[in-house]
Amino acid sequence: MRNTLRRNALEDGFTLIELLVVIAIIFIISSLLAPALSSAQSKSRWIQCLSHLKQMGLSWVMYTHDHNDEVPPNSVEATSPRKTWVQGWMDLKNGSDNTNTAYLKESLLWPYHQSVKVWRCPNDRSTSLHAGREHLRVRSYAMNGFMNPLCDTPPYRSFVKMTDLTDPPPARNMVLIDERAESLNNGVFSVDMTESRIFDWPANYHSNASALAFADGRSELKRWRDPRTTPRALKGEPLQTGRTDSPGNPDVVWLQERTTAKMDSP
Repeated sequence: MRNTLRRNALEDGFTLIELLVVIAIIFIISSLLAPALSSAQSKSRWIQCLSHLKQMGLSWVMYTHDHNDEVPPNSVEATSPRKTWVQGWMDLKNGSDNTNTAYLKESLLWPYHQSVKVWRCPNDRSTSLHAGREHLRVRSYAMNGFMNPLCDTPPYRSFVKMTDLTDPPPARNMVLIDERAESLNNGVFSVDMTESRIFDWPANYHSNASALAFADGRSELKRWRDPRTTPRALKGEPLQTGRTDSPGNPDVVWLQERTTAKMDSP
């Protein structure tokens, strides 16, 4: 009789208690795996961002090879591709440039990669509202403001040709940087060289880090050390750009050392 009952229980499948135990075990295993899966996803995204910037950086290098060693212009006068590497003004007010891929395809770098997706960091989730729908903004990156700005920048060096990249040298000369959505506007990333101030804000999408591309063609992830470099911002509210005092900020020094240097004394 007892064997018959046991056989019937097995044939009927799990009891309610057994089923609850299985569910509890699955929940515990999922809880243990979740941090690892989240970490893996986060790592995958910053690797992807580095890949995007590497492609953009190599496009920049290839442009110089095709243009007599001259680097692409990066001017605030963004009226044509001849005056700046990319046109368009990004904002948090649902401007049409936020989703305009035409400017990307007209960029001086476009012929060397021809991919819209490499213009945006995968962790940049900033959106723009159009026709009642939210769309991801198309660009996350900006270029060192001393890269061929089409004007003199004394007493600091501006870089018109690759041969100008001596101080800092190509391996330490920042070309492109992942910029905060609350700061990004034109294609210029401005660094104040005179004081310990923040002009434009680097992104902090990768655990308080930003991706950069350098003039030697490599990309790098930089983790910001000072919390003043990565302030909180209200959704839809821009960060103040243009000389925010940040005395003693090591991140400002790091950026200055990789942006430009003073001209040689006559």
